[in-house]
Amino acid sequence: MRPATLDALVERGLLILALSSIGILLLITVFIFREGGPLLFRVGIGNFLGTSWQPAEGQFGIATMVAGSAAVTVGALLLGVPLGLACAIVLAEMVSIRTRTILKPAIEVLAGIPSVVYGFIGIVVLIPWIRQNLGGAGASVLAGSIILGIMVLPTVIGISIDALQAVPKSYREGSIALGATRWQTIRRVVLPAARSGIVAAVILGMGRAVGETMAVIMVAGNSVQIPHSPLDSVRTLTANIALEMGYAAGDHRSALFATGVVLFVIIMALNATANLARGWQRRRTVIRPPISQATSADLGKTTRTIRDPEAC
Repeated sequence: MRPATLDALVERGLLILALSSIGILLLITVFIFREGGPLLFRVGIGNFLGTSWQPAEGQFGIATMVAGSAAVTVGALLLGVPLGLACAIVLAEMVSIRTRTILKPAIEVLAGIPSVVYGFIGIVVLIPWIRQNLGGAGASVLAGSIILGIMVLPTVIGISIDALQAVPKSYREGSIALGATRWQTIRRVVLPAARSGIVAAVILGMGRAVGETMAVIMVAGNSVQIPHSPLDSVRTLTANIALEMGYAAGDHRSALFATGVVLFVIIMALNATANLARGWQRRRTVIRPPISQATSADLGKTTRTIRDPEAC
């Protein structure tokens, strides 16, 4: 077989594989919307976003589950984003390359741990501690937020490290040459330049938290109610689908698929926003001139900013 013919066959094979993955995604999308879309139009978006979830009585309001998902997601971000960003700064800017090559894969191992393992740890360790020290049943928004905050760390850390390392080295060298300390360079030069990539990391971490199911089922309590306290039990959208799909039928089953449609739209919107942010980060890195090529006026302005005690 001629090399040109072999190359053409390999190229077509790879194209078919790439299109097959897109086709599978389209089939999943069509299936979810076909099963859940009719109920959304029949019940109405307003009623579907109501607060009463009584499938046996024909009431399919998912507002309580939306509130539960929002509560545990916000709690997870409040815990995971500061820890993840701090870890990313240390690994990208403060440690040696050898230390980074050891610690970064170790952190990425967290993403490979099954969610049920996190759930078991929450049941054995976290829920009893919350019950004994803070009160309540233990299974709550707080427990779910802590578990999800740990689970989003690999996503936030990995993408934030990539964003920080994408900042040109000349930015750091120029800042230090102007008299800035290492921390001032990180805070006032590197972090602003990597802002878009860090935002993408946070958004993808949010998508990871919204889509988690098993760990949340095990630690959040699964009560269909709007939470008024971090110690209240909640049920998320994903947990509601997993808990009730086994015995659902008719409109009840269609309502669960409609819930899947809502989740699908949320996740796709978050992923699209994250991709836009990462694309903006790459464009800024390519187009924006390095500090070494800045004008003397820009350098003087940067010098005054860095040396200003109030600004630093």
